[in-house]
Amino acid sequence: MAHGSDQNWKSTLTWAFRSTRVVTSTGMRPATILVREGRIVEVTGWDDVPASAHLRDYGDYVLLPGLVDTHVHINEPGRTEWEGFRTATQAAAAGGVTTLVDMPLNCAPETISVNALAAKRTAATGKAWTDWMTWGGAVGNNGQGGNEADIPALIEAGVPGFKCFLVHSGIDGFTWIDEPQLHKTLAALRNSGLPLLAHAELAAPVERATALLQDADWRGYSTYLASRPDEAELEAIDLLIALATKYDTPLHIVHLATAQALPALKQARAAGHKITVETCPHYLWFAAEEISDGATQFKCAPPIRNAANREALWQALQEGLIDMIATDHSPCSSDLKSQDTGRFDQAWGGIASLGLALPVIWTVLSQRSDSHEPLAQLAKWMATEPARLAGLTGQKGAIAVGYDADLVIFDPNWEWTVTEADLGFRHKISPYLGAQLRGRVLETWLRGECIFWQRGSEGGLIDPLARGQELRPTT
Repeated sequence: MAHGSDQNWKSTLTWAFRSTRVVTSTGMRPATILVREGRIVEVTGWDDVPASAHLRDYGDYVLLPGLVDTHVHINEPGRTEWEGFRTATQAAAAGGVTTLVDMPLNCAPETISVNALAAKRTAATGKAWTDWMTWGGAVGNNGQGGNEADIPALIEAGVPGFKCFLVHSGIDGFTWIDEPQLHKTLAALRNSGLPLLAHAELAAPVERATALLQDADWRGYSTYLASRPDEAELEAIDLLIALATKYDTPLHIVHLATAQALPALKQARAAGHKITVETCPHYLWFAAEEISDGATQFKCAPPIRNAANREALWQALQEGLIDMIATDHSPCSSDLKSQDTGRFDQAWGGIASLGLALPVIWTVLSQRSDSHEPLAQLAKWMATEPARLAGLTGQKGAIAVGYDADLVIFDPNWEWTVTEADLGFRHKISPYLGAQLRGRVLETWLRGECIFWQRGSEGGLIDPLARGQELRPTT
């Protein structure tokens, strides 16, 4: 893996990446990917390698497009002690992710103005090992604190869309957004083509449920689950669907947890409304019945629901009703997880998983009898569709001519157990510790440069150079 002084030589050379299992934009097949100056210039036959090309033959290992994770809390600037660009992007690179889109709330200042966006860009300088973007934030309720006047400038500055909460976000500086403010925000986004991403829970069902639990044991996961009922998601999604009938702005439901919302979403999509949906690895891997009391590393909102619900989410992915998978990597320092008391009502909500999503999803997907071309499905859910949401179609999310040469070399048969040494993010707190997984990233390439490579029992190596760039929407 040469770096530095050989850049002029490398920029003029054609690289050929070859495998019997290349997941291209038209399916998996034996192929050779020709790369020049960091871009894919041709996807050709397995034995069609130019004599002058530098060949990297990966045999039967799988070549995937670099993954795009559109739901990550990097937390820098302001809360870098929770996470930061350096640790987040290095963890991502080790897991085959080449593009991150940061959420706007856990940093300080929150990304709700152009000045705050400028602060984030300064903070990222020289610290990004993957390419990155950041969502803008939409805030305001009770007629106060709305930032709809800032939205046009943030669009001009290059954000790919906007994130809002319909319930308290946990961050006082990133206020939840009520229905009147939703109308103002959607009006400000009209004709932009950019999506509004919504944390779809309403406060009233949560408040009603929590009021009934004052004397409950808050070390019990069942107590926490009861405090965030399905109704909170259902009522929020009904509100968003109603708004979709009035505005032409694309709406995106982040981290869908309840399968009970699927019929309403299916009907809304059939009616032609521009609504997309994501779910997360933790909703597809864990089940409420398996979570021990006091295990606050599992706390997230919406909560992890039961095994039947998990199966229904998988079915919705297979059917195309859920469009994509994003991690919602939301780390914090150990003290905020209240591991000493094990009280779910006191612990910060968020699951740390950056770098693990690919093997987690593959472990399940490879065992499902209803999976058709599972590696191609995985690429669609974790690369192509997230890239589309972020406005990066044509640049990221596929192995196709004209795209960035973002490639993942993946061994789908490597079986391993997650330890703290495998966690690249800052705080080694994760419900995936001890998980037995199948599949491992061997190399990650960003625009034709190898940024991570696995060295077997010696662990992985990260490129010493931070090559990540901020991206702007291309579509």
